[in-house]
Amino acid sequence: MQKIATSLPEVWELRPNIFRDARGFFIESYNQARFAAAGITDVFVQDNHSCSVKGTLRGLHYQLHHAQAKLCRVIEGEALDVAVDIRAGSPSFGAWAGVVLSESAQNQLYIPRGFAHGFLALADQVQFLYKCSDFYDAADEHTILWRDPEIAIAWNIAAPLVSEKDGKAPTLAQLPRELLPVYRAT
Repeated sequence: MQKIATSLPEVWELRPNIFRDARGFFIESYNQARFAAAGITDVFVQDNHSCSVKGTLRGLHYQLHHAQAKLCRVIEGEALDVAVDIRAGSPSFGAWAGVVLSESAQNQLYIPRGFAHGFLALADQVQFLYKCSDFYDAADEHTILWRDPEIAIAWNIAAPLVSEKDGKAPTLAQLPRELLPVYRAT
């Protein structure tokens, strides 16, 4: 597995070894010991799977008290996967990193706790899978406006398909500080 830096120092693109032959391919999508050796020591407790049509944008979501590290991948299609550093006091507060995940590359994006997450479906159908390090808690979920002008994510789409909740979310600057995670230098 290759661990590739993104523009955010704690967010990593991961590229597994792909073994291809006439029958197809084999990859090891997760191996706790190998991930720990690469510095990713989160214990993942929940797997999520979404299916989205082209132009669907999901996010930007995070949980505060049940913060989730995520390990994301696409098994069908292609998606722009985005992480935003929302940790109050972080040197990269408000910065984002994006990686195109695809079924052909079989790459993954690791997003640590304290980051908001969203993705845009770039293919006709996208099957998006992600592991979470804590359980989903609807009462603890928060959303940041996907088109926040201060974050300025290059989604390259004028009118994506978004949920009502995502379309009415506040910007990062509008969120009270008590609803943001706090940066802790390591």
